[in-house]
Amino acid sequence: MLNRVLGRVIGAVAVLAALAGHAGAVTAPIVVVEVDSGKVIYSQGATDPWYPASITKLMTTYVALDMVRQGKVSLDTLLTISAQAAAEPPSKMGFKPGTQLTLDNALKIIMVKSANDVAWAIGENLGGSVDGFADMMNETARRIGMRESRWYNPNGLPEPRQWTSARDMAILGRALMRDFPDQQALFSISAIQFGKAVMANHNGLLGRYAGADGMKTGFICSGGFNVVASATRNGRRIITVVMGQPSARERDLKAADLFDYGFSQSAGWSAPTLEALPSSSTSEPPDMRPYICDRKKPMPVDEGQAAITSSAPAGADNAFSQLLGATQGAAAPVALATINSANMRGRSLPPRAPLQPIAVWTGSSPAAGAAALAQQEEEARNSKAAKLAAAKEKREAAREAAKQAKAEKAAKVRAAAVTAPHQHGKAGVPATTSAYTAVDGAEKKPTKVPAKAAVKSAPAAAAKPAAKAAAKPVPKKKSAAASE
Repeated sequence: MLNRVLGRVIGAVAVLAALAGHAGAVTAPIVVVEVDSGKVIYSQGATDPWYPASITKLMTTYVALDMVRQGKVSLDTLLTISAQAAAEPPSKMGFKPGTQLTLDNALKIIMVKSANDVAWAIGENLGGSVDGFADMMNETARRIGMRESRWYNPNGLPEPRQWTSARDMAILGRALMRDFPDQQALFSISAIQFGKAVMANHNGLLGRYAGADGMKTGFICSGGFNVVASATRNGRRIITVVMGQPSARERDLKAADLFDYGFSQSAGWSAPTLEALPSSSTSEPPDMRPYICDRKKPMPVDEGQAAITSSAPAGADNAFSQLLGATQGAAAPVALATINSANMRGRSLPPRAPLQPIAVWTGSSPAAGAAALAQQEEEARNSKAAKLAAAKEKREAAREAAKQAKAEKAAKVRAAAVTAPHQHGKAGVPATTSAYTAVDGAEKKPTKVPAKAAVKSAPAAAAKPAAKAAAKPVPKKKSAAASE
């Protein structure tokens, strides 16, 4: 029955992939393997090259633990955060250059918080340089049977030359379990606590899927959402690797469905081993950025409890019956041949079990770490207080300057009112003046009159002498006869 269902689904995928051929149909890598036997229960695109993102930190952890096993370093070895490590992009702890922490705490931090600054510091301190550590990663990968992997940095941040495959990551997961059995708790820490801050593991299966007991997630735009996950039921342990998913939620749900399928199957004698899987015909990883990140939405994140919840309408139930699903359609830049995303709608895993944080610290001991953290907090408080005081002083200075400017403006207005020239009235007559009048040729003392009265009386005063002159009789001239 299951084979008929798979046959129908695979046929549908082939047709849809053909229709979307020009869009670049891509098989998202998946592998489900039994840990003890190494038998493959299910795989698709398992040896295709892929960008690993932060599942790289599993390789970093293997190299570090191998150095501890060889006696070259110890878990108490102090690592120093360099300026370059401190400058690495998030996810990060944000430690200042010069900060020291033990290798043990560093490994816990990169497995839970996936801190890129701390992973970089591991590489620099243990390898002499990041390039030196990358050489160690590549040598170790070849030794344990990883064929498709090429490593260039210890944290998985975007590097176009850094590739791996689902098969290689399953081999690495098995090697970590086989070679370091006393360190298995490292991969199942639900949360870490640094000072008062509690940081939950990015692995959305821990505390939600029955039997889930560890490993690592990763995300970059070019590789999508990846996970190497392990789970145990009835003494049987399985590793599931899912890569290239469009969200943390779909990645975790598909991993859970693959675990359900894996635990329902038995790896028979005819099942291939990881080592026997054929090499890929794909020459380089696809770039998933156009499909994963080029949307008019916030940048996807690989952390927080919201990553695995959904409020969409209810969808299908047993998704293990559709291990291969429809592509995303020809309109999508990359068509994904993987578990049908439509079956993910409305589904979610149970709420997360209560976190059980493990304390981490800087310095060589919890006491030293607490003292350093207290000093940093005191410095932060002082810095905040200084900034607040400076801001208050700036505001007060601005208010005083505004008050002074206002006072100066008022003074200028008053000065202008006092020193401004007199304004003149009509017809050139002064605003204030004295009107002089003469009566019968006798002078009188000047009488000061208002400006308006002066304007009106001036013509009248001038007219009176003219009228008197006109009224005075003109003397008659004497004739010549009368004078003889």
